[in-house]
Amino acid sequence: MRFLGINAIFHDPAAALVVDGKVVAAAEEERFSRRKHGKRPVPFSAWELPEQAAAWCLAQAGLRPEDLDAVAYSYDPALVVPDGPGQDPRWEPMRTTYAERAPHFLASALPGLDPAQVRFVPHHVAHAASAGLAAPWRDSAVLVCDGRGEADSHLAGHYTDGELTILAAQSLPHSLGLLYEDLTAHLGFTRSSDEYKVMAMASYGTPRHLEELRQYLHTTGDGGFRTEPVDFAQYAKPLRPGEDWSADHADLAASVQARLEEILVELATWLHHASGKTRLTMAGGVALNCVANTRIAAETPFEEVWVQPAAGDAGTALGGALHLARGHHEPIAPMPGAALGRCWTDDELAACLATAAVPHTRPANLAATIAADLAADRIVAWFQGRAEYGPRALGHRSLLAHPGNPANTERLNTVKGREQFRPIAPMVLAGRAPAIFTRGPHPSPYMLFVHDVHPAWRDRIPAVVHTDHTARVQTIDPVTEPLLAALLTEFETRTGLPVLVNTSLNTAGRPMADHPRDALECFGSAPIDVLVLGPYVIRRNEVYA
Repeated sequence: MRFLGINAIFHDPAAALVVDGKVVAAAEEERFSRRKHGKRPVPFSAWELPEQAAAWCLAQAGLRPEDLDAVAYSYDPALVVPDGPGQDPRWEPMRTTYAERAPHFLASALPGLDPAQVRFVPHHVAHAASAGLAAPWRDSAVLVCDGRGEADSHLAGHYTDGELTILAAQSLPHSLGLLYEDLTAHLGFTRSSDEYKVMAMASYGTPRHLEELRQYLHTTGDGGFRTEPVDFAQYAKPLRPGEDWSADHADLAASVQARLEEILVELATWLHHASGKTRLTMAGGVALNCVANTRIAAETPFEEVWVQPAAGDAGTALGGALHLARGHHEPIAPMPGAALGRCWTDDELAACLATAAVPHTRPANLAATIAADLAADRIVAWFQGRAEYGPRALGHRSLLAHPGNPANTERLNTVKGREQFRPIAPMVLAGRAPAIFTRGPHPSPYMLFVHDVHPAWRDRIPAVVHTDHTARVQTIDPVTEPLLAALLTEFETRTGLPVLVNTSLNTAGRPMADHPRDALECFGSAPIDVLVLGPYVIRRNEVYA
């Protein structure tokens, strides 16, 4: 059977396709529209359908809209209490009306689709399915935490033989995600977009307000929590976008981050006892907080923790489709990885380069050639295979660099046009990772946990060591990623380092490159030395000679 999943509420519109219980394709609309998070400049106007992403998912499987057995829409307007706590009267009526009319909007966007085929899936159930049904295991506890769904901000439960049992849910206005969004805006960043910047800033501060925050933010002993309003201005003045931050702001970020971690550890510990499961799966925007994820893995009784790589709202498209498939008694296969987006053949890439009239070469040994460039401290844009689903560059749409040059942190942040306090991440062969990166789960293929960098390695790979001596690691399996593994091996042969810098192939405010055209535009607008498009190599000194 064939199920299409759609997320189109507020931000991160996305589509995903599940056929006969297997994930076939998934993509965010921003990769097509080039509008990050699907947001338009006008407030409260991010109401776009993932038309291009949905059409591509169907084309990838050779399907037409009329071939679908059902379409999952990851929001159920019937669950909304319009004047309930936590509902914003400025946009809640529009959001609900949009969802109610979604079947007709989708039928217009996908000619041939019967509106009666659209099914509303509760937002947090879709999040839960994106974790519990996509994970490598059939049985697990599942923890969902985000800003908000229809009327809740949290779900705790478990999957047993693929069936979801909900054990707890936290109603609005109490929300860990919305609290973190408020802090994000207070610190001069974009809410529901830049929360990862707050996590990075927190490592520069001291959680000196932690004890006081405990009176505002606490668990309730029954799987839920309370988030009372916090006046952040009493700790640090609000910042305008781009305004310099101070130690007070870093301390505030550190304090809220530390309290968030404590609450999540308490919620997960409760869930372990309530569910009786030994494995935990996680989704929701809060699950992208890799520092908190590491504490959950280290400090709760769960033996294993798996986080959905598209944990934010984009992932609900996949979860909605999986939920419908399971509801039709389809056997669900584990998610094959995050590389679920578009790709191009070598001939198609060659045609793009011919159209652009860009000089290029095709080396016989690509891994060895690019390893030599990286060893010579050149910045490499790396465009290979299917695009990643989710916010992390995982070696398919990446910027790569030498980890041994401490200047490369500032250099790459300058290339990307982003804040200098933000860390860049390491990519490492899975077999080498435990000796270099300690205190954290291994393997870590989706860059969703932080690890301590072993003292013996901190001075050898300074570009990827954050101020608190941690790193957000991606481990590379030679079986699933043979080209990346070969590149790392060749780089180690030349430098003695089995690690590369890996950050996303984009510049600030732009979605990650998805189409070859995007990669060429990024290469042309930023000081990148080498662009690799599939087997082809483009060098700046040859293009701009």
